[in-house]
Amino acid sequence: MELTQLEYFLKVAQMEHLTKAAEALSITQPALSHAISKLETELGVDLFERKGRNLRINRYGTLFAKRVEKIMLEVERGKNEIEEYINPESGIIHLSYLNILGVDLIPHLIREYQLANPKINFELTQGDKGAILDQVEQGYSDIMITSERPVSEAFHWLPILTLPLYVVVSSDHPFAGKEFISLKEITGEPFVGLKQNCSLKDSLLTRVHHMNFTLASSYDAEDLPTVAGFVAAGLGVSVLPKTAGLKLDGLQWLQIQDAGWQWEVGVHVKKDRFLSPATQKFISYIEAKYPR
Repeated sequence: MELTQLEYFLKVAQMEHLTKAAEALSITQPALSHAISKLETELGVDLFERKGRNLRINRYGTLFAKRVEKIMLEVERGKNEIEEYINPESGIIHLSYLNILGVDLIPHLIREYQLANPKINFELTQGDKGAILDQVEQGYSDIMITSERPVSEAFHWLPILTLPLYVVVSSDHPFAGKEFISLKEITGEPFVGLKQNCSLKDSLLTRVHHMNFTLASSYDAEDLPTVAGFVAAGLGVSVLPKTAGLKLDGLQWLQIQDAGWQWEVGVHVKKDRFLSPATQKFISYIEAKYPR
Protein backbone atom coordinates (compact mmCIF):
# COMPACT_ATOMS: atom_id res chain seq x y z
CA MET A 1 0.00 0.00 0.00
CA GLU A 2 1.46 3.34 -1.08
CA LEU A 3 0.74 6.92 -0.05
CA THR A 4 -0.26 7.79 -3.61
CA GLN A 5 -2.94 5.10 -3.48
CA LEU A 6 -4.32 6.63 -0.31
CA GLU A 7 -4.23 10.10 -1.83
CA TYR A 8 -6.08 8.84 -4.92
CA PHE A 9 -8.63 7.04 -2.78
CA LEU A 10 -9.47 10.17 -0.78
CA LYS A 11 -9.90 12.23 -3.94
CA VAL A 12 -12.26 9.67 -5.46
CA ALA A 13 -14.16 9.43 -2.16
CA GLN A 14 -14.55 13.21 -2.17
CA MET A 15 -15.63 13.60 -5.81
CA GLU A 16 -17.32 10.20 -6.37
CA HIS A 17 -16.42 10.40 -10.07
CA LEU A 18 -13.39 8.74 -11.66
CA THR A 19 -12.89 11.12 -14.58
CA LYS A 20 -13.21 14.28 -12.48
CA ALA A 21 -10.98 12.84 -9.79
CA ALA A 22 -8.37 11.86 -12.41
CA GLU A 23 -8.40 15.40 -13.81
CA ALA A 24 -7.97 16.86 -10.32
CA LEU A 25 -5.04 14.53 -9.68
CA SER A 26 -3.50 15.15 -13.14
CA ILE A 27 -3.41 11.44 -13.99
CA THR A 28 -5.29 9.34 -16.53
CA GLN A 29 -8.64 7.80 -15.67
CA PRO A 30 -7.40 4.21 -16.38
CA ALA A 31 -4.41 4.76 -14.07
CA LEU A 32 -6.69 5.99 -11.30
CA SER A 33 -9.13 3.13 -11.80
CA HIS A 34 -6.25 0.65 -11.61
CA ALA A 35 -4.91 2.22 -8.39
CA ILE A 36 -8.32 2.03 -6.72
CA SER A 37 -8.85 -1.57 -7.83
CA LYS A 38 -5.40 -2.54 -6.52
CA LEU A 39 -6.18 -0.91 -3.17
CA GLU A 40 -9.48 -2.77 -2.90
CA THR A 41 -7.71 -6.03 -3.70
CA GLU A 42 -5.18 -5.41 -0.94
CA LEU A 43 -7.96 -4.65 1.55
CA GLY A 44 -10.15 -7.53 0.40
CA VAL A 45 -13.32 -5.42 0.06
CA ASP A 46 -14.92 -2.99 -2.39
CA LEU A 47 -14.75 0.60 -1.19
CA PHE A 48 -17.26 2.02 -3.71
CA GLU A 49 -20.53 1.09 -5.36
CA ARG A 50 -20.01 1.58 -9.10
CA LYS A 51 -22.48 3.00 -11.62
CA GLY A 52 -20.47 3.60 -14.78
CA ARG A 53 -17.89 6.27 -14.04
CA ASN A 54 -19.90 7.46 -11.09
CA LEU A 55 -18.98 5.96 -7.75
CA ARG A 56 -20.62 6.06 -4.37
CA ILE A 57 -18.53 5.34 -1.33
CA ASN A 58 -19.87 2.42 0.69
CA ARG A 59 -19.67 1.71 4.42
CA TYR A 60 -16.25 0.06 4.10
CA GLY A 61 -14.98 3.02 2.16
CA THR A 62 -16.37 5.43 4.76
CA LEU A 63 -14.66 3.55 7.61
CA PHE A 64 -11.38 3.44 5.71
CA ALA A 65 -11.55 7.12 4.67
CA LYS A 66 -11.70 8.26 8.30
CA ARG A 67 -8.41 6.48 9.03
CA VAL A 68 -6.75 7.57 5.81
CA GLU A 69 -7.61 11.19 6.44
CA LYS A 70 -5.77 11.00 9.77
CA ILE A 71 -2.80 9.29 8.12
CA MET A 72 -2.52 11.90 5.39
CA LEU A 73 -2.87 14.70 7.92
CA GLU A 74 0.02 13.27 9.95
CA VAL A 75 2.12 12.85 6.81
CA GLU A 76 1.51 16.49 5.90
CA ARG A 77 2.41 17.57 9.42
CA GLY A 78 5.59 15.52 9.22
CA LYS A 79 6.55 17.13 5.91
CA ASN A 80 5.95 20.57 7.37
CA GLU A 81 8.01 19.75 10.47
CA ILE A 82 10.93 18.53 8.35
CA GLU A 83 10.75 21.61 6.16
CA GLU A 84 10.81 23.83 9.24
CA TYR A 85 13.55 21.69 10.82
CA ILE A 86 15.99 22.00 7.91
CA ASN A 87 15.18 25.57 6.94
CA PRO A 88 18.54 27.42 6.83
CA GLU A 89 16.95 30.43 8.51
CA SER A 90 14.97 28.67 11.25
CA GLY A 91 16.18 25.07 11.48
CA ILE A 92 17.80 23.07 14.26
CA ILE A 93 21.52 22.30 14.41
CA HIS A 94 22.59 19.18 16.33
CA LEU A 95 26.03 19.77 17.82
CA SER A 96 28.23 17.70 20.15
CA TYR A 97 31.26 19.11 21.91
CA LEU A 98 33.89 18.37 24.56
CA ASN A 99 32.92 19.26 28.13
CA ILE A 100 35.67 21.85 28.59
CA LEU A 101 34.59 23.74 25.48
CA GLY A 102 31.21 24.44 27.08
CA VAL A 103 32.80 26.94 29.45
CA ASP A 104 33.79 29.50 26.85
CA LEU A 105 34.07 28.60 23.15
CA ILE A 106 30.69 26.94 22.53
CA PRO A 107 28.44 29.48 24.32
CA HIS A 108 30.19 32.39 22.64
CA LEU A 109 30.06 30.72 19.22
CA ILE A 110 26.35 29.97 19.56
CA ARG A 111 25.56 33.43 20.91
CA GLU A 112 27.33 35.16 18.02
CA TYR A 113 25.64 32.92 15.46
CA GLN A 114 22.16 33.41 16.91
CA LEU A 115 22.58 37.18 16.94
CA ALA A 116 22.86 36.98 13.15
CA ASN A 117 20.40 34.07 12.82
CA PRO A 118 17.83 34.54 15.61
CA LYS A 119 15.44 31.81 14.42
CA ILE A 120 18.09 29.06 14.50
CA ASN A 121 18.02 26.64 17.43
CA PHE A 122 20.69 24.26 18.69
CA GLU A 123 20.34 20.82 20.25
CA LEU A 124 23.54 20.26 22.20
CA THR A 125 25.30 17.22 23.61
CA GLN A 126 28.48 17.44 25.66
CA GLY A 127 30.80 14.74 26.91
CA ASP A 128 34.20 13.12 26.56
CA LYS A 129 35.63 12.32 23.14
CA GLY A 130 34.10 8.83 23.03
CA ALA A 131 30.61 9.97 24.00
CA ILE A 132 30.40 12.79 21.47
CA LEU A 133 31.86 10.64 18.70
CA ASP A 134 29.13 8.06 19.35
CA GLN A 135 26.52 10.80 19.01
CA VAL A 136 27.80 11.63 15.53
CA GLU A 137 28.30 8.01 14.47
CA GLN A 138 24.74 7.11 15.49
CA GLY A 139 23.26 10.13 13.73
CA TYR A 140 22.08 12.02 16.82
CA SER A 141 24.50 14.87 16.13
CA ASP A 142 25.46 16.29 12.75
CA ILE A 143 28.83 17.72 13.76
CA MET A 144 31.12 17.77 16.76
CA ILE A 145 33.69 20.20 18.07
CA THR A 146 36.65 18.52 19.72
CA SER A 147 40.39 18.83 20.29
CA GLU A 148 41.65 15.91 18.27
CA ARG A 149 41.96 15.54 14.53
CA PRO A 150 39.93 12.61 13.16
CA VAL A 151 41.73 9.31 12.82
CA SER A 152 39.11 8.06 10.37
CA GLU A 153 38.99 9.04 6.70
CA ALA A 154 35.22 9.23 7.08
CA PHE A 155 35.48 12.71 8.63
CA HIS A 156 36.45 16.16 7.43
CA TRP A 157 38.42 18.35 9.84
CA LEU A 158 37.83 22.10 10.07
CA PRO A 159 40.33 23.75 12.46
CA ILE A 160 38.95 26.52 14.66
CA LEU A 161 41.76 27.62 16.93
CA THR A 162 45.15 26.60 18.28
CA LEU A 163 46.21 27.39 21.83
CA PRO A 164 49.57 26.85 23.52
CA LEU A 165 49.86 24.22 26.22
CA TYR A 166 51.43 25.14 29.56
CA VAL A 167 53.00 23.30 32.44
CA VAL A 168 50.76 24.13 35.38
CA VAL A 169 51.97 24.14 38.98
CA SER A 170 50.63 25.41 42.27
CA SER A 171 51.66 28.90 43.36
CA ASP A 172 53.88 27.47 46.14
CA HIS A 173 55.63 24.91 43.94
CA PRO A 174 59.44 25.29 43.51
CA PHE A 175 58.86 25.87 39.78
CA ALA A 176 56.32 28.65 40.39
CA GLY A 177 58.86 31.40 39.82
CA LYS A 178 59.76 30.15 36.35
CA GLU A 179 58.45 31.77 33.19
CA PHE A 180 59.63 29.02 30.83
CA ILE A 181 60.20 25.30 31.34
CA SER A 182 61.17 22.22 29.39
CA LEU A 183 58.98 19.16 29.75
CA LYS A 184 61.95 17.05 30.81
CA GLU A 185 62.25 19.19 33.94
CA ILE A 186 59.03 17.70 35.32
CA THR A 187 60.34 14.13 35.10
CA GLY A 188 59.74 12.54 38.50
CA GLU A 189 57.23 15.22 39.58
CA PRO A 190 53.84 13.89 40.74
CA PHE A 191 51.69 14.34 37.65
CA VAL A 192 47.93 14.94 37.61
CA GLY A 193 46.64 13.28 34.47
CA LEU A 194 43.36 12.32 32.89
CA LYS A 195 41.44 9.10 32.64
CA GLN A 196 40.60 7.45 29.35
CA ASN A 197 38.52 9.00 26.56
CA CYS A 198 40.31 12.33 26.68
CA SER A 199 41.97 13.60 23.51
CA LEU A 200 44.40 15.77 25.50
CA LYS A 201 45.67 12.69 27.36
CA ASP A 202 46.30 10.82 24.10
CA SER A 203 48.11 13.80 22.62
CA LEU A 204 50.19 14.28 25.76
CA LEU A 205 51.26 10.65 25.95
CA THR A 206 52.27 10.67 22.27
CA ARG A 207 54.44 13.76 22.73
CA VAL A 208 56.04 12.41 25.92
CA HIS A 209 56.86 9.14 24.17
CA HIS A 210 58.62 10.97 21.35
CA MET A 211 60.68 12.96 23.87
CA ASN A 212 61.83 9.76 25.63
CA PHE A 213 60.86 10.60 29.18
CA THR A 214 58.15 9.43 31.56
CA LEU A 215 55.56 11.09 33.77
CA ALA A 216 55.13 10.01 37.38
CA SER A 217 51.34 9.83 37.41
CA SER A 218 49.86 10.45 40.85
CA TYR A 219 46.19 11.10 40.07
CA ASP A 220 43.96 10.60 37.05
CA ALA A 221 41.02 12.99 37.02
CA GLU A 222 37.78 12.77 35.06
CA ASP A 223 38.06 16.19 33.40
CA LEU A 224 40.30 19.21 32.94
CA PRO A 225 38.72 21.43 35.65
CA THR A 226 39.38 18.65 38.16
CA VAL A 227 43.00 18.44 37.00
CA ALA A 228 43.35 22.20 37.53
CA GLY A 229 41.83 21.90 41.00
CA PHE A 230 44.19 19.10 42.04
CA VAL A 231 47.20 21.08 40.80
CA ALA A 232 46.07 24.23 42.62
CA ALA A 233 45.82 22.14 45.80
CA GLY A 234 49.48 21.12 45.41
CA LEU A 235 48.82 17.48 44.53
CA GLY A 236 51.02 17.50 41.45
CA VAL A 237 51.81 19.27 38.20
CA SER A 238 50.11 18.94 34.82
CA VAL A 239 49.93 20.19 31.24
CA LEU A 240 46.85 22.20 30.27
CA PRO A 241 45.56 24.72 27.73
CA LYS A 242 44.92 28.16 29.20
CA THR A 243 41.17 28.24 28.69
CA ALA A 244 38.23 29.61 30.63
CA GLY A 245 37.23 27.26 33.43
CA LEU A 246 40.85 26.30 34.14
CA LYS A 247 42.26 29.64 35.29
CA LEU A 248 41.92 28.94 39.00
CA ASP A 249 43.46 30.89 41.87
CA GLY A 250 46.64 29.27 43.09
CA LEU A 251 47.91 28.20 39.65
CA GLN A 252 51.07 29.25 37.87
CA TRP A 253 51.24 28.82 34.08
CA LEU A 254 54.74 28.12 32.71
CA GLN A 255 55.42 28.41 28.99
CA ILE A 256 56.80 25.23 27.44
CA GLN A 257 60.11 25.73 25.66
CA ASP A 258 59.82 22.54 23.59
CA ALA A 259 58.31 22.95 20.12
CA GLY A 260 54.90 21.63 19.11
CA TRP A 261 53.11 21.83 22.44
CA GLN A 262 49.76 23.20 21.28
CA TRP A 263 46.12 22.37 21.77
CA GLU A 264 44.07 22.38 18.57
CA VAL A 265 40.29 22.65 18.45
CA GLY A 266 38.20 21.97 15.37
CA VAL A 267 35.06 20.55 13.84
CA HIS A 268 34.50 16.95 12.75
CA VAL A 269 32.06 16.58 9.85
CA LYS A 270 31.18 13.14 8.55
CA LYS A 271 31.73 12.97 4.80
CA ASP A 272 28.78 10.75 3.85
CA ARG A 273 26.25 12.37 6.20
CA PHE A 274 23.29 14.37 4.91
CA LEU A 275 23.57 17.84 6.38
CA SER A 276 20.55 20.08 6.54
CA PRO A 277 20.77 23.54 4.96
CA ALA A 278 20.81 24.98 8.49
CA THR A 279 23.84 22.86 9.43
CA GLN A 280 25.63 23.62 6.17
CA LYS A 281 25.13 27.33 6.75
CA PHE A 282 26.56 27.03 10.27
CA ILE A 283 29.64 25.20 8.97
CA SER A 284 30.15 27.92 6.36
CA TYR A 285 29.95 30.47 9.15
CA ILE A 286 32.66 28.64 11.12
CA GLU A 287 34.88 28.45 8.01
CA ALA A 288 34.53 32.20 7.48
CA LYS A 289 35.04 33.06 11.13
CA TYR A 290 38.13 30.89 11.51
CA PRO A 291 39.88 30.92 8.12
CA ARG A 292 42.76 28.48 7.72
